[in-house]
Amino acid sequence: MIIMAQKELQEHPAMGIIRLDYNYPPAPGDIDCPNSFDFDVYYRVVPGLTFELAQAGDKKPLEGKVKQRFEEAINWLIKEKNVKVITGDCGFMMYYQQYARAIAGTNIPIVMSSICQLQSIACAFSNDEEIIVMTANEQNLMNMETYLMKEYNFNLRHQRFNIVGCDGGRVDGFEAVSEGKKVDTEKCTKGVVKLALESLKKYPKTTAFLFECTELPPYSDAVRAATGLPVYDAITCCSAIMQGFIDNARFGQNKWQKDWDKKQEDYKYAQNLTAEEMKELHNKPEP
Repeated sequence: MIIMAQKELQEHPAMGIIRLDYNYPPAPGDIDCPNSFDFDVYYRVVPGLTFELAQAGDKKPLEGKVKQRFEEAINWLIKEKNVKVITGDCGFMMYYQQYARAIAGTNIPIVMSSICQLQSIACAFSNDEEIIVMTANEQNLMNMETYLMKEYNFNLRHQRFNIVGCDGGRVDGFEAVSEGKKVDTEKCTKGVVKLALESLKKYPKTTAFLFECTELPPYSDAVRAATGLPVYDAITCCSAIMQGFIDNARFGQNKWQKDWDKKQEDYKYAQNLTAEEMKELHNKPEP
C-alpha cells in the first residue's frame, strides 16, 4: 500500500444517466434505480425523447428541441454534476452513442447501451462459442443491424450472436416495460429464467448472456444462478467503465480520493428540469 501526501482529496467519481421521456417505477437493479450502483449517479430527462423515438433510431434522428435538450442534458451532467461517465436508461440509445460522444468531448467515456460491451465479451470466448442477447423487443433490436455495421463494422447477425426477445408474450408480465407500468419482478424473474433455459436448449453452444434492455438487470442474478453462465448487462457495462476512475484500496497509491458516502441523491422523475422543459414532456411526473 502506497500512501502519498496530498493537499486535498479528489471527489469520489459520479456517473450521469440520460433518461427517456418515460415515467415508470424502476425496480432494484434497473438502471433508473439509484441503489443499483455503489457510486453517485445523477439523472437528466430529455423532454420529447420517448421510448418510441429511441426505438426508431436512425430512421427518425433527433432534431429540433429534442436534439437541443439532449445536448443540454449531457452538458448539465458534465458541468453541473461533474460526472466522469455518461450512459442512458434505454438500450436503444446506442443510436445516440456517436452524437453523445461528440457533445461530451474528450475525457468523458460514453456508454449509451450495454451493446457496447458485446464485442469484448465475444473476444473473451472461443470463436465457436455463442452469446445469447436478450432484449425487450427482438425486431426493434434487429433494426439496429445496419447502424451497427455502418458505425462500428459490427454484425449483429453474426452466427455467434443469438437474439432472443422477451416480447410477444414470451415473458409473462414483461409487457409492462413497453407500457411504462410497474413490473411484477417476481413474475418476470420466473419468466426470464424460463426463457433463458429454453434458449440454452435451442443454442447449446452458448457461453454467456448479454441483456440489452436496461430493465433486464433485475433478473441477471437469477439467470446466473439457474444457468451457471455469466450475464452481462447495463449495470456491468457502465460499472466497468466507472471502475477506471475509482481508487483501488487493495494496492497502489491510496488515500488520494474521498470514500463514497453511500448516499444517493434523492431523485424524482423530471427533477432538475426548468418550467419550460417540463411543458415539453410527453410523460408528465405524477403530482
